[in-house]
Amino acid sequence: MNDQTPDRYVTFLGLDCDAKADRMMDMLSARMQDSDSRWVGYFRQKLAEKERMATDNLHFVGSQINSLYSFFEELEDGPALDLLWHLEHNCC
Repeated sequence: MNDQTPDRYVTFLGLDCDAKADRMMDMLSARMQDSDSRWVGYFRQKLAEKERMATDNLHFVGSQINSLYSFFEELEDGPALDLLWHLEHNCC
């Protein structure tokens, strides 16, 4: 492979997936505070489970990808949807 573009099928090095997942979690937390969506209660429960299971943010994003899409689509949050798409296609 001569291409210098990081390839998730070879390695996650250079993709900065953990930092992007951290940013996604910050976006989720911020939007949960200012929303009365039914998804807020769902994510509170899932975040509590995440804490008990001690999983990392990238694992959470990967396991909640469809729910996150639904939440951010409901809020019409373009930057969050763009980041989520990037995470799904490059890190999960």
